[in-house]
Amino acid sequence: MSENEVDVSGTIPESKTELELVARLVEARDTLLAEIKKVVVGQDDVLEQIILAVLCRGHCLLEGVPGLAKTVIIQTLADVMDLSFNRIQFTPDLMPSDITGTDIIQEDPQSGHRQMEFLPGPLFSNLVLADEINRTPPKTQAALLEAMQERCVTCRGRTYELPDPFFVLATQNPIEQEGTYPLPEAQLDRFMFMVKVNYPSRNEEIEILKRTTGTLTPLLKKVFNANELVILQDLVRQVPVADHVFEFAVDLVHSTRPGYNEVPDATKWVQWGAGPRSGQQLILGGKARALLHGRFHVSTSDIAALAAPVLRHRIVCTFAAQAEGVSAETIIKRLVSHGLRRITKK
Repeated sequence: MSENEVDVSGTIPESKTELELVARLVEARDTLLAEIKKVVVGQDDVLEQIILAVLCRGHCLLEGVPGLAKTVIIQTLADVMDLSFNRIQFTPDLMPSDITGTDIIQEDPQSGHRQMEFLPGPLFSNLVLADEINRTPPKTQAALLEAMQERCVTCRGRTYELPDPFFVLATQNPIEQEGTYPLPEAQLDRFMFMVKVNYPSRNEEIEILKRTTGTLTPLLKKVFNANELVILQDLVRQVPVADHVFEFAVDLVHSTRPGYNEVPDATKWVQWGAGPRSGQQLILGGKARALLHGRFHVSTSDIAALAAPVLRHRIVCTFAAQAEGVSAETIIKRLVSHGLRRITKK
């Protein structure tokens, strides 16, 4: 292979320019999706949103009924990106130390001296699957969310850094809510995206049956590794953003809050709107989306495309909205349409 060729499975040489890195990312995206689709049928929007969150060092909450391959998607992503992976099945009896780790007594076989040593929990991985996060009590949820925010774990006064990169992809089931502990809005805000996993189409479901009822086991190639991913994450933050895109993102976030008079038919249904963190996530997500599509600049269309996954879990609807069947999705669509029309008129 010559020096100018791109090795999809290798790391990025330090001498490559930013534009070459963008081209590398676009090529790797196509290869990454092709590898994942050897296992996963459909779910294009879900896959793109998860990849965007990974590039932004963000965390995702996947919501969907059982059997929609939420766990398979995450496991496949870890395999293809060559990342260390742990799955934690959240249950009502799960304790914080079960996921973060704990101190244990270790005895030196030669001296017989005993001392406390930290035994890392499953949280010490590049990619952590928090399966059915709403089935564990708030105490354990809080331990996970603290690690997500601080990217470290504290035990007996000592702080232990989590590996870099580090992501939490959590799942929850929108049905069977008896015996669950729904995440409060303040904790939901820690997730960059809430990704809705929907039913496959008829043709997709036929393909699923063909793939999963035979003997064929697909062989997956490694596309990224952890070191390369860190370089790409740093590149995301270097993407320039024009002032009008910043203004569009801020206006969109402001329009979700009660008392915003420009879209009264939408905000009358909102009890609580999105906070400043949502604007940060819109801009970061827009930067990553621009890179994935081969651009080194962010457009308002990037922000509009990510409005639903960024805002849907940060808006609390009123009882009147629930009674009228108005969802957060409906409100977001109206607010985005209003914002785009206003940009066009300027």
